[in-house]
Amino acid sequence: MSDPWQECMDYCVEVTKQAGKMIQDALRKDISIMQKSSPVDLVTETDQKVEELIISSIKKKYPSHSFIGEESVAAGASSILTDNPTWIIDPIDGTTNFVHRFPFVSVSIGFALNKQIEFGIVYSCMEDKMYTARKGKGAFCNGIPIKVSEQQDITKTLVLTEMGFKKDPEHFRIMMANMQSILSIPVHGIRTPGSAAVNLCLVACGAADAYYHMGIHCWDMAGGSVIVTEAGGVVTDITGGPFDLMSRRLIAASRHGIAECIAKKIQQFHCGRDDTDD
Repeated sequence: MSDPWQECMDYCVEVTKQAGKMIQDALRKDISIMQKSSPVDLVTETDQKVEELIISSIKKKYPSHSFIGEESVAAGASSILTDNPTWIIDPIDGTTNFVHRFPFVSVSIGFALNKQIEFGIVYSCMEDKMYTARKGKGAFCNGIPIKVSEQQDITKTLVLTEMGFKKDPEHFRIMMANMQSILSIPVHGIRTPGSAAVNLCLVACGAADAYYHMGIHCWDMAGGSVIVTEAGGVVTDITGGPFDLMSRRLIAASRHGIAECIAKKIQQFHCGRDDTDD
């Protein structure tokens, strides 16, 4: 008996490869940069072209499906998640990395059914690493099974986060204070690779033990979150409670105890939701 969602995932992998090739080709040329909400919130023509490629390709095969895409939302489209089969797309996760040709640039796609992620695909283009996971079927990198680390001692962990310009001085203070708090546990170190989707995959394959972030979006998290859980890890809210895809915040970790320890150490700031105007 055919499995429609596996066929859906296989088709998405092929589309993602095409998107990755477009990004790889663009990296060899001059990159046209535009600014969105701030001097460090960047978008390029390639972001827009890649999203257009992904959505148009999938729409041809699945015309009744819904889409939430980073660039579409920036242009005014809705980011409300419904029970309808929905593709949640970040055409270039790590646009600043792309602009600087820093090697963590990814295409991230999550597929949701009844508001739950069914499968996720993250293609780290410059590394040529295709991460895939389907609920209940395990996680893979280039077809090889991956697993989170077995580290249970928070003092021996490598933790990922992201830092950047914050308009609100209090948000900036909290972001820096949280890094100090985590480093003071102590942990082995903190890294900021610049792509949320890649960060999740680094936790999934055991290269890092945890990742925390406030202020990201559903398209940053959708693909990678299921890759982490299918690799044996956990994804929670920043408080340590249940993960909410539209909440714009998460902790991903190899073990529940690691996630809980990080949740206790960090302060929160209000970052709104993707499914409201708040």
